[in-house]
Amino acid sequence: MRQVRLSIAGLGNVGRRLLELMDSKRDVLKARYDLELRVVGACDSTGGAEYFTGLDTAQIIALKRAKKGIAAYPGGIARGEMRPVDLVRTVDADILVELTLTNLQNGEPGLTAIREALAKKMNVVTANKGPLVLAYPELSARARAHGVRLLHSATVTGGLPTLNLGLRDLGATMIEKFEGVVNGTTNYILSRMSEGQAYDQALKHAQDIGMAEADPSLDVDGWDAASKLAIVANAVLRRPTKLKDITVEGIRGVTPEQLRLATEHKKVIKLIALAERAGNDYVLSVRPTVLERSHPLSKIGAGMMGVMYHTDINGVIFAAIEEENPYPTAAAVLRDIVNAVV
Repeated sequence: MRQVRLSIAGLGNVGRRLLELMDSKRDVLKARYDLELRVVGACDSTGGAEYFTGLDTAQIIALKRAKKGIAAYPGGIARGEMRPVDLVRTVDADILVELTLTNLQNGEPGLTAIREALAKKMNVVTANKGPLVLAYPELSARARAHGVRLLHSATVTGGLPTLNLGLRDLGATMIEKFEGVVNGTTNYILSRMSEGQAYDQALKHAQDIGMAEADPSLDVDGWDAASKLAIVANAVLRRPTKLKDITVEGIRGVTPEQLRLATEHKKVIKLIALAERAGNDYVLSVRPTVLERSHPLSKIGAGMMGVMYHTDINGVIFAAIEEENPYPTAAAVLRDIVNAVV
């Protein structure tokens, strides 16, 4: 049986669920791939822990459920002595699983950790949009130069394999247009507003159920969707793209009157991430968009995300997911870990 050693940077909602899935799918991975995943190092905001024969994932899960950090693990290392980059430098692992919080300002601490891991010829699996939005061409070139994988399917629409569809299944296709409802929070808010709730009421409910952050700016102002569109543009459309290349408008300006009129005319308003081919380039935007009821994305309800690829030879592909908790995103991370080594 093949043993794969993992270092995990970031043990928040996705990281904890990943550990749970690794435990619950242990027998499946063994039966299908003759594969055993072993966590040999981990860190979070409190510090870290490492052990060359493997850490006890059940014990880490218990600590996180008890609202404790990995520094409380027996032999744990205090904050400041085990940052993500320290984890890469000191722990002998096959894959860095980088799950720290998205930082669109400078990509840290994930960006430096990913750079170091690729330089050490470690495969990298990440759900962190920040480093990819800021440095996708550089990081993908580093991975190629060192003969390792940089996998990040969880960064766009969580468990929905949006990037895999574009990269693997549409490899010989010209993509004429990509459009998607890629941010669950704004889709939830707009869906509830269409049912008569006020914006503030819909936002508060999204926060109460854990779908929206205490500071929802990245979501409601469109920057989370724009980040995902930038990753699609870089990875799938092969267009070097920064956030400044995308026209971005959030949902704060969508009024109940606009939603009422859309409903009266049998239409809906969704926050749409759009890449549309124009000559040899693409025009990129994120904005509230009025859709006909016949449009597949009009049927993406609260708690769902969906994407469409319009192609020259593969027709029009539509895919959607209902994702109301972090497990599908964690499952996408697990998918990438498996794909990195089998």
